[in-house]
Amino acid sequence: MKIQRALISVSEKEGLTDFAKGLAALGIEIISTGGTAKLLSQAGIRAVEISEYTGFPEILQGRVKTLHPKVHGGLLYRRGVKSHEQAIAEHGIRAIDLVVVNLYPFKETIQKQGVTLEEAIEQIDIGGPSMLRSAAKNHESVTVIVDPEDYAPVLEELKKHGNTTLETRRRLAVKVFETTAQYDSTISLYLGSGTQREPKRSKDGMPEKFEISVPKAMDLRYGENPHQKAAMYGEFFRFYDQLHGKELSYNNILDVTAAAELIGEFGEPTVAILKHNNPCGVGLAEKLADAWEKALATDRQAPFGGIIIINRALDLELAENISEIFSEVIVAPHYQDNALELLKKKKNLRLLKQKLPTVHSTSDLEFRYCVGGIVLQERDTGMASPKDWKVVTKRAPTEQEAIALWFGWRVVKHVKSNAIVYASNDRTLGIGAGQMSRVDSAKISAWKAEEAGLTLEGSVVASDAFFPFSDGVIAAAKAGATAVVQPGGSVRDQEVIDACNKHNVAMVFTYRRHFRH
Repeated sequence: MKIQRALISVSEKEGLTDFAKGLAALGIEIISTGGTAKLLSQAGIRAVEISEYTGFPEILQGRVKTLHPKVHGGLLYRRGVKSHEQAIAEHGIRAIDLVVVNLYPFKETIQKQGVTLEEAIEQIDIGGPSMLRSAAKNHESVTVIVDPEDYAPVLEELKKHGNTTLETRRRLAVKVFETTAQYDSTISLYLGSGTQREPKRSKDGMPEKFEISVPKAMDLRYGENPHQKAAMYGEFFRFYDQLHGKELSYNNILDVTAAAELIGEFGEPTVAILKHNNPCGVGLAEKLADAWEKALATDRQAPFGGIIIINRALDLELAENISEIFSEVIVAPHYQDNALELLKKKKNLRLLKQKLPTVHSTSDLEFRYCVGGIVLQERDTGMASPKDWKVVTKRAPTEQEAIALWFGWRVVKHVKSNAIVYASNDRTLGIGAGQMSRVDSAKISAWKAEEAGLTLEGSVVASDAFFPFSDGVIAAAKAGATAVVQPGGSVRDQEVIDACNKHNVAMVFTYRRHFRH
């Protein structure tokens, strides 16, 4: 059977008039509501107002307009079922074969600065989800469109066959239930917590139930390895514009995320280079080219194929320096025109422009897979500042050592455990990551500095977790370090403190650990 009647009621109206003109050209009667009917009328498209169709006016400031038996009866009745056919004939209900609905912009509303609860509640759509679900339930006979991307393919099928295929209707129905589930989840999270980000916490501080419904943003070529399928979900491109290069990979996205979290710790002009979610080097200076050289000097081999992130506008001099090595991705809040022109000459280099601050961008909770389910935790946001630190050795850090300790502490938080960072007041000198023992990380970071031709004399050491034994700080002292920052908390803290005192090393405790598995 050919589609004879369509009901259209949308908030997002882009592309609608062309689609509706296509329906009208096929002789399909259009029923519509409010602003949608007005738009169609202005475009010269005949549409029957919903109140005219149902014989009942819109009431309660538009809260009730499509919740009517003539609407839902026309959607839900099963074609060819005798009792259903008799019921709609008896009550003067006509078939509605096509529904085009998208929902009130609840999510967009609650993301606005200063939105009130009353404003948010008025953007909870009732009639829209009801029509969508009715149509999707009866997709054996009814075509339902919730996404404007489906206008063109549906219209093409209608032109060819007068109706859509069952396969198409089922695909569209699935999209409806995915959309309404996500919509309801956003509302429940907001009403439960007052934000669009977090589920309501229980008395112990964590949700009793954790649900997530996130739309697919893009399919990825593969995951961590070529044999693994992958896709990205959510709003990554609300925070970034891709200005150049091929599509981001799974690993690129994880590296960009790690880079964004690291650079978010720095207000000073900073350049950071990352590889496999770990910083290879971090440098800061008023002149970005100088900051780049400081970051690169930490390790001139590992940055090959890495991620570079800058928290200032990328200028031509820096672009020229970066162009000397192969990089996968560059992230900056802005690119000078001549710098962008130069970098675009590298075909495979992905260039991202950061549009919004990304620290704590989506949620204060994070989750990971475990056997049989997931584990959920609060994200490791913020850190203990120097004013909260405690000097535990006989000698307090000098002013220059204190500046260097703060620099190293901000970096080591973003290095995989066990993490050791040698630093000065404006650059990393050696980084040891992901070892099974902390002393091994200390030795590796010192070895990396030696390989890079950097001296550790007068450097400081930052450790993401406590030193379980004194061997780590002894190794650091022998390498030339004069001060240490670490959380403390080991049963052998006194032994570690005594070792620092013996080697005239100043040490502070932060009393906050930053383990990263």
